[in-house]
Amino acid sequence: MTADDAYEGLMAGTARSRGPDAADLHAVASILALALSEAASPGDLPAHCGLEAQALAELLGSLFPAAPPEFRSGRSSAPRSVEEDSVRSLLLAHSSSTPLARPLAAMIARRAMEPDHLWQDLGLRNRKELSALLTRHFGQLAAKNTANMKWKRFFYRLICEDEGFVLCAVPVCTDCADFDMCFGEESGEARLARAGRAAPSGQPPAQVLKMR
Repeated sequence: MTADDAYEGLMAGTARSRGPDAADLHAVASILALALSEAASPGDLPAHCGLEAQALAELLGSLFPAAPPEFRSGRSSAPRSVEEDSVRSLLLAHSSSTPLARPLAAMIARRAMEPDHLWQDLGLRNRKELSALLTRHFGQLAAKNTANMKWKRFFYRLICEDEGFVLCAVPVCTDCADFDMCFGEESGEARLARAGRAAPSGQPPAQVLKMR
């Protein structure tokens, strides 16, 4: 199943009558669809999305009760790294206490271990979607990023400060030779669209993720 097919399969059976926000449905579906596309088998989904099998089943039951069976065969997730635990703890410490805050903290922390911009690692379409997601569910944390720093860099900066470390060698960001690493443009292709086109050999490429 391609990432695009996985996303469409989730969104086709959303529990809209239960009141989840459309933007949240899109965000969670994007994360799970991209994670499933990266898994060697559907059973490896928890290891790629950051949720234990039980937590994943509860999330699917709440938001996507008609989810394709590929999403429901997950085993236990892989052991978490220190970095993943630190990002998860940071998010939970600034949670807005929304119903999705806890599972989102786990998923965002796991996906933050991937190599691209965080919005790409989550399968979102752009940084704006990520910023809005963080504002909804981790409002205190989002409000602290007044300089619009890249989210991964911002997370690690706060984590280092909490641990008593100094991340930067210069007191003012504008004096730093690596300014663009923290504040540069976060452009690029959405990974969900990229994964959707990377169909297995013998299958036609999937269409780019539909804009919703």
